[in-house]
Amino acid sequence: MTLTQVVNAAPEAPRGPADTTLEAMPLDVRQRVSALARTSRLLVACDYDGALTPVDNSRRGPLPEAVRALRDLADLPGTVCAVISARPLRDLAVLSRLPSEVRLVGAYGTEFDTDLTIDPGHPGTGPDAPPADKSAALELLREQVEATAILYIGGGDGEEPVFMNLNTGADAGVRVGEEPTVAAHSVPDTPTAATLLSLLATERRSWVFGERPTPIERMSMLSNQASVALVGPDARLLWFCHPEPDSNALFAEVLGGRQAGVFAIAPAHGGLPLGQRYLPDTMTVRTRWSRLEVTDYLAHDTAPGRTDLVRVIGGVTPATIEFAPRPDFGRAPIRITVEPEGLRVQGADFPMVLRSPGVEWRVDHDGTDDVARATVHPRSERPVVLELRCGTDSLAAEERTEPERQEQAAHHWSDWLRTLDLPGTENSLAARSALTLRGLCTPTGGVMAAATTSLPEEIGGVRNWDYRYCWLRDGALTVQALVTLGSTAEAEAFLDWVHQVVASLPSPELLRPLYSLRGTDLGPEEVIESLSGYAGSRPVRIGNLADHQVQLDVFGPVVELITHLAQAKGALSDRDWDLVRSMAQAVARRWHEADHGIWEERDEPRQRVYSKVMCWLTLDRALTLAQRYRREADPGWAALRARIAEEVLEKGWNDQAQAYATAYDGTDLDAASLHIGLSGLIDPADERFQATVTAVEAELRSGPTVYRYHRDDGLPGGEGGFHLCTTWLIEAYLLTGRRAEAEELFKHLVDCAGPTGLIPEEFDPVTERALGNHPQAYSHLGLIRCAQLLDRY
Repeated sequence: MTLTQVVNAAPEAPRGPADTTLEAMPLDVRQRVSALARTSRLLVACDYDGALTPVDNSRRGPLPEAVRALRDLADLPGTVCAVISARPLRDLAVLSRLPSEVRLVGAYGTEFDTDLTIDPGHPGTGPDAPPADKSAALELLREQVEATAILYIGGGDGEEPVFMNLNTGADAGVRVGEEPTVAAHSVPDTPTAATLLSLLATERRSWVFGERPTPIERMSMLSNQASVALVGPDARLLWFCHPEPDSNALFAEVLGGRQAGVFAIAPAHGGLPLGQRYLPDTMTVRTRWSRLEVTDYLAHDTAPGRTDLVRVIGGVTPATIEFAPRPDFGRAPIRITVEPEGLRVQGADFPMVLRSPGVEWRVDHDGTDDVARATVHPRSERPVVLELRCGTDSLAAEERTEPERQEQAAHHWSDWLRTLDLPGTENSLAARSALTLRGLCTPTGGVMAAATTSLPEEIGGVRNWDYRYCWLRDGALTVQALVTLGSTAEAEAFLDWVHQVVASLPSPELLRPLYSLRGTDLGPEEVIESLSGYAGSRPVRIGNLADHQVQLDVFGPVVELITHLAQAKGALSDRDWDLVRSMAQAVARRWHEADHGIWEERDEPRQRVYSKVMCWLTLDRALTLAQRYRREADPGWAALRARIAEEVLEKGWNDQAQAYATAYDGTDLDAASLHIGLSGLIDPADERFQATVTAVEAELRSGPTVYRYHRDDGLPGGEGGFHLCTTWLIEAYLLTGRRAEAEELFKHLVDCAGPTGLIPEEFDPVTERALGNHPQAYSHLGLIRCAQLLDRY
């Protein structure tokens, strides 16, 4: 629960001795403290007389609730608490009885407890030159603990210089009492200050550790291809961006809790959901409780730049609605106003309304955090319809009725699905994977690698990346999977996108690994400091620095895609052949370089086996296309293909590891090196490939999953097993005649799918929980590939 919610939840009652002082706390104080709770390194400092104990009651010690709050704050990571007093340090320690976690500074800032190490070279410090006053002591503490912001609460004499010297941008000063002050904020008395500290502790704990998160695999994706959204198993809208899927989020509860946006529907009487499922062959999600259901979908009849998220509340029991959009990841203040046909939201950089005829809304205005609430009474013959419209300010009724809009949305998916040649193995899950892959394809031709950013590869870790963009590799593999199922439109749109990107470059070898969904360069990678992250996993990132890396494998998947598309259509277009030649040209110029590889390690480039294999594949498939469709191949391609293969076979093999290793310079293994056999560079019957499969199994497989690698990659922390790597090992098992192991591992992959059939990026076999961005294209295309191979073998 946030600070604002605690305040709003306080019952209105006459003042009396039991008053908790919540109502007495000024709004500006609540807002400022709520912001401070989300700074990375917080220093909370108080004076003693006036802030922790009333001036006229100082001999009885500090208020117990203030002591508890300081202890709770000091126990939190990235949080330091201190008391700075005019009293001598010894007297302060005896009288305050504060826990050792709280640092003490006495004698107007000239005496420090032993917990603080003073740099003798610091100006104004040292045995002979201590800080001259409280303000100097506070600045010394700031420097010592590397605080990004300070909250200082003071109520005694001599506090005004401290308030005056605070950083007005990041810090906050709070005066206790009614005296005139230069402090930016004030509270009426010491009990209110203690409550302020308690609420700060509650909100900061929520920000540091994150609210109890929805399991990643239990989130269901909505898509109309122009937009995507994630809905939790309790029908909470956990993720939604506008105007593009890679724009800043309007609802990001999965990454920041309630302060990052809320759109919740639940039975008024409480109770847990009975289940959630997709309506058959669609991207429409239905969540059920006893006597209540919520149906969610993204409409398909809107103009470009507009998104309609439709939520239909059916059943026969009252339901509560809470609606609080938070544009720009919760950083933009908004206002909600009630109109006859619904709500109007102001504050985003695009128009936004919630059409909800017949719903009686109550809007709570709490500074920047407007929240609209309502209780509705659906009837079986008349459901309640909510239409969140982004990109328009119209609250007028649509030409089509809601059932007609829902039917249109359903047919967009079900009609397409009926055209596919789906594998018999795990047919329903393969169908859901196909729908998911298509849902990640956008009108620009760009393909999202995943629908989200910053879902962690390790709970509490820093490996949190933004996957909402189009990687050359991921996009090519995604639409190639759809081509193998019989759908070519997505591949043609993607190749149009690639042509556009290549045309913008001086030369094809300058291709970056990824671009925005519109095919433009990404902006700088940014950290959203105000968001707590999924289960406290920070930083929350937008953008991706990998767009500046060298990844020489990206050319291969594009040419492989063209090979599959030409086979499916029975012809190779001139335009696509030009792209093949561009990719081959890029390989000829750069194949010998070291690179960062498929996993985008933020470490030194290496001569990676997988990247070399993909360079070989580029030339191999180019030669195949030339022969099959009577095109003129470059005279040097065949010799270069042989040269790359010879080098990889010689330098990639490591006698000590008894496997093809990650790179030429080490013994470490990488699941991606399996492609030396999966690509056809080496015969799968070759003993060296079979030994590599065995080595990967021994070192990188852990029960139901396969890790990418176990080497030091320059980043702290760890990660889970990678589902795409699991599918590669399944394929390698099949190629080497180990069908029983392939079937067993495939069953584990199937078991990792969530209740609605979606699969994220990774799985932790120790905690048995899903990890990474969701849903992940790699995971779903890998499942389809394995199901097809199990059918074939």
